Amino acid sequence: MAESVWSVLPPLITIALALWTKEVYMSLIIGIFSGAMFFTGGNIIESILTMFAVMADKVGSNVNILVFLVILGILVAAITRSGATRAYGEWAARSIRGKRSASLVTALLGLVIFIDDYFNCLTVGTVMRPVTDKFKIARTKLAYIIDATAAPICIIAPVSSWAAAVGSSLPEGSDIDGFSLFLQTIPFNLYAWLTLLFMVFIIWTGRDYGTMAKSVRESNENFVIPKEYQDTTGIKHEEEGNGKIIDLLLPLIVLIAACVYGMLYTGGIHEGKSIADAFADCDSSKSLVLGSFIAFVFTGLLYLPRRVITFNAFCDSFGWGFKAMTPAIFILCLAWTLSGICSDKYLNLGGFVGGIVSAHASLIMFLPPIFFLVAMGLAFATGTSWGTFGILIPIAVAVVGADPNMLVVCVAAILSGAVGGDHASPISDTTILASAGAQCHHIDHVDTQLAYVLTVAACCLVGYAVGGITANGWIGLGASLACLAIVMAVIVAKVPSLEKE
Repeated sequence: MAESVWSVLPPLITIALALWTKEVYMSLIIGIFSGAMFFTGGNIIESILTMFAVMADKVGSNVNILVFLVILGILVAAITRSGATRAYGEWAARSIRGKRSASLVTALLGLVIFIDDYFNCLTVGTVMRPVTDKFKIARTKLAYIIDATAAPICIIAPVSSWAAAVGSSLPEGSDIDGFSLFLQTIPFNLYAWLTLLFMVFIIWTGRDYGTMAKSVRESNENFVIPKEYQDTTGIKHEEEGNGKIIDLLLPLIVLIAACVYGMLYTGGIHEGKSIADAFADCDSSKSLVLGSFIAFVFTGLLYLPRRVITFNAFCDSFGWGFKAMTPAIFILCLAWTLSGICSDKYLNLGGFVGGIVSAHASLIMFLPPIFFLVAMGLAFATGTSWGTFGILIPIAVAVVGADPNMLVVCVAAILSGAVGGDHASPISDTTILASAGAQCHHIDHVDTQLAYVLTVAACCLVGYAVGGITANGWIGLGASLACLAIVMAVIVAKVPSLEKE
């Protein structure tokens, strides 16, 4: 059943069950097992062995991300235990005057941390969650802001782990410069630009709609921390240390600087490579582990000699930090396993989708919207935008490689659709980590931001259709912006503001 319509079913089963039952763990397990059953032809014993073989392979190849999550969780717990987070929250409550300001500061921080989406999600959530909680901003709204400034920022930032992923997706033997192609796609990555504009619009006007409006109303009336995160700190005020704001800022500055250096180091900056080449060739997961461990050691040296926190309290943060990251780690492991079951070694979902696209390649002018929709669907179903790049970019190069202008628009459509599908998918790494960063129920985050994703995606589809017909990406960009402006005008006219300063 590999590379057939059956390969589509496991992710569809997972997504349908997750949205229906609101239980993401069981939905993922059922989806993984169904995929293994399709692959083994219904042999239950072999399906179980296949399921855990894929899990072992995927978790093993992503172990650096899991280590990074644990170290970051410990770091966050130590900072919280020191009292620095409380001090920052008290300062922010005095300095930031309302919900709109708190949300805009959160978005601004997300814009600044553009190097890696994993790092972005968890760092922004860690720093801003105490502030947004004070203003009773819904955790789902915080998760949306985090998610909207993670992948959409990374995919238009020349210096990021995503730029390297795009360049590495070009077929072997291609004479196209991957980094140069990526730079050319930045203006036409409609989903990224429109998502950022729409997010600012929602924050500024407070005109939430769909299930997000319901969540915001509930938080305005009765702010509740999700039960799975209510005891993740386990820290009472009297048990906190005497940390100051500087005890929060310095570890974060070191964390960011060390992660950036880690990317340059693993990319070969000391071997004579340029900064751009080092970022392009870096091992981002290894860099994050290196940076987070350096920050962890620095934090210990910053706190313990000054007695900001006792040695025993510092060690207690190990357990609390790991516990706080357990939901994200478990979901990530299952999501990676589902992605592995759908990979070319097993059901080959990408090969099936790629074959369909290649079969309809004669309609050149319609390729940008087709690539956008296929990329969005594939990323939504598999939960991986990087995997979507790897499948569809070689097809685009093969089909329209002789037309540089159309190639840029088609690759931009692929990148845009991949980020859009990833943004909406309940099994996407970044969606999971945005939930973890905001510490909200994962399916609530997926459910509440889906309407916003579809709104922006519809405007992007119009843009790529116009861009394909005119063979001009700039005209497509203008069409998508005009479409978004009309949508915003309708929202202003029809949707009441829920903003309560």
